[in-house]
Amino acid sequence: MPPLGRGGGGDEGEAWRRWAVLVSTVWIQALTGTNFDFSAYSSALKSSLGISQEALNCLATASDLGKAFGWSSGLALLYMPLHGVLMVSAALGLAAYAAQYCCLIFLNPSSAAGSSSSIPYPLVFLVCLIAGCSICWFNTVCFVLCIRSFSASNRPLALSLSISFNGLSAAFYTLFANAFSPTSPSVYLLLNAVLPLAASILALPAILLCHTQDSNLQSVPRYDRRVFLGLYILAFITGIYLVVFGSFTTTGSAAWVILTGAMVLLALPLIIPACSSCSYVDTHSIDSASPPNHDDPHKPLLASNNLQNESNAVTEKTMEQQVQRTSCGTILDKGRLVVLGEEHSAKRLIGCVDFWLYYTAYFCGATVGLVYSNNLGQIAQSLHQQSQLTMLLAVYSSFSFFGRLLSALPDLLHSWKASFARTGWLAAALVPMPMAFFLMWKQQDGSTLVVGTALIGLSSGFIFAAAVSVTSELFGPNSIGVNHNILITNIPLGSLLYGQIAAMVYDANGQRMTVTDNHTGIIDTMIVCMGMKCYSTTFFVWGCITFLGLASSMVLFIRTKPAYASTAASRSSCKHLTKFPVNRETP
Repeated sequence: MPPLGRGGGGDEGEAWRRWAVLVSTVWIQALTGTNFDFSAYSSALKSSLGISQEALNCLATASDLGKAFGWSSGLALLYMPLHGVLMVSAALGLAAYAAQYCCLIFLNPSSAAGSSSSIPYPLVFLVCLIAGCSICWFNTVCFVLCIRSFSASNRPLALSLSISFNGLSAAFYTLFANAFSPTSPSVYLLLNAVLPLAASILALPAILLCHTQDSNLQSVPRYDRRVFLGLYILAFITGIYLVVFGSFTTTGSAAWVILTGAMVLLALPLIIPACSSCSYVDTHSIDSASPPNHDDPHKPLLASNNLQNESNAVTEKTMEQQVQRTSCGTILDKGRLVVLGEEHSAKRLIGCVDFWLYYTAYFCGATVGLVYSNNLGQIAQSLHQQSQLTMLLAVYSSFSFFGRLLSALPDLLHSWKASFARTGWLAAALVPMPMAFFLMWKQQDGSTLVVGTALIGLSSGFIFAAAVSVTSELFGPNSIGVNHNILITNIPLGSLLYGQIAAMVYDANGQRMTVTDNHTGIIDTMIVCMGMKCYSTTFFVWGCITFLGLASSMVLFIRTKPAYASTAASRSSCKHLTKFPVNRETP
């Protein structure tokens, strides 16, 4: 009987455990992107509170401001188990969104005849802040699960697949809302409170099986890439399904049928790894990013030393070139990263030039796309496209999902010997965003709005997913719980700045009108803007900002390209050495 961990039942169990954890993170991510459906109920919230567009923007900022405290999840992991952090996340989200739902339903002015009471705005702001914090905690749990469960070569694929489904949250919530109460915007708040808790409970058994150490990840079966390919194909089919059936409002039995189909597609990822485990054959395949196993008699005794020497030589050569260039005083070479994966403490991270280029690229790229999605409800309303809001939300969500899936392309091409720095892909992903904003600045109609929304969703989705792997590669995988949450502090800053720009332009071009909420019956006076003037200037400013993000990402790519080349050379040497095994039993 083969020993555990070498092709016997232990390997099969270990493989199944990895895939169960990955599918669990997919479920969690698919139902915890609750900030993406803000546009679905933002107009109702604005009307119920009787607030201006600037005050509504502050509520969207409050949700994003919770991400500024996302680093607390990394600290919590030092003192709490993963499943404990997960359940705290679910509890925070449940409390925050349930409080908002109760405010709209029970503290609504229309609920008390003749009452002039209103929903307490500071309370809504506070619970939005808590809700944003819970989202960060969910994300951190999923990142750590993928890092602990998969080897270095497969880790980006696992992260990309998991994060991709977060982009589909708005589409899933739209299907749930259509099935339960398609005419009530407040149903989104109720779903935001309940569904993340349900997903957490469902995923809990698999998470309890996750290893706390990654020492078992030195070797991986060769069929892992085939399983990932199957999972990505299934994910692509899920995205197409949601684009087709989530782009229009359905009610009654049709809505329940579509929702059931989506839930079946969400559960299907369990089948592919299960089928693969049944046909498991041990191949002793070595992860190209992991060191050789010294206990294996079929591996060369000096492979590790030779590889280390060659890797050190490459690193020293790169460092020497870096020092020479620095002495020339060129901006592109000053303080650049020499090797990938080196752990950065928070203090060292803040002093790193490459981090601030990376921060600027994210701040002037993906964050702008997120603010655009938060304003999509008012954008559609100003252009007389309110009836198309459900379709626009589905388009943004689905194309954000496809962008996240495409973030795995560097790893798939790497397996085909077409290596390219991930920071280069990050720069390429930013190209469509300024194009989309300048396009909508020049022409604002239904078709242009759809195309622009798709491009922005595609670009921002790629960056959201790729950023986790970029952070891990540039600044160390063990520090990602803190470092990535430091990176995304740009989201609340951008949400406040970019949203304020949009709100000021909107209110400046609007006029005070008396409006009636069809659902609550509230009659209130508020500023409403209609026409191209409402967002034309905003689109131009956002386009210039995203162009700055593109320029920053290109500089980051140039600076980090030698580090990626050095790592690629080291991995190539490892593969070359393992092609010529030395049999220790040979006389």
